[in-house]
Amino acid sequence: MRRANAVITSFIMILFLVHMIWGGMELLGLTKGGSSLFSYLSRIMLAFVLIHMLISFKMTLDTLIACRRSGVSYWKDNKLFWIRRISGIALMFFMACHVMIFRGQKVEGSFLLNYFGIMELLSQLLLVFSLLVHLTTNIRPLKIAFGIEDKGSVRTDLLLVLSILLLLSGLAFVIYYIRWQVI
Repeated sequence: MRRANAVITSFIMILFLVHMIWGGMELLGLTKGGSSLFSYLSRIMLAFVLIHMLISFKMTLDTLIACRRSGVSYWKDNKLFWIRRISGIALMFFMACHVMIFRGQKVEGSFLLNYFGIMELLSQLLLVFSLLVHLTTNIRPLKIAFGIEDKGSVRTDLLLVLSILLLLSGLAFVIYYIRWQVI
């Protein structure tokens, strides 16, 4: 099950990168919104995220049942386990906010997005932060699931790339917010 979850996670990451780059260009006004291909890819990514969530929930439940049966609880000793779960739950909440904010509608042949104020900006920055926490705490288990040797340099490179991409994503949200306030 861990291997299947790792494969699904890899697809999510690829689709997320496409979503982030394409969406960032839309937020910056470089591309026109409302693409049916973009919408289709977003729905595929959402389906993968839901499958990932169900598998993760099952694995968490299995872990908690095993802890209960053994009579040993590592609540304080297993902080990373709980950081992964809490960041995943936060991510699901902020993803739902993201979908509601950027759903938009077609009006007279053009695509219009919903209002983007300070609360929307904060929720999207929290989305970026929770994604950063979730990805950075789960890179090592993902590599282990694929049987990749854990070398610090590879992990550092991955973290650097992810950090830069997420920083750019957060910057796109801020620029989009500024554009809403100016226009």
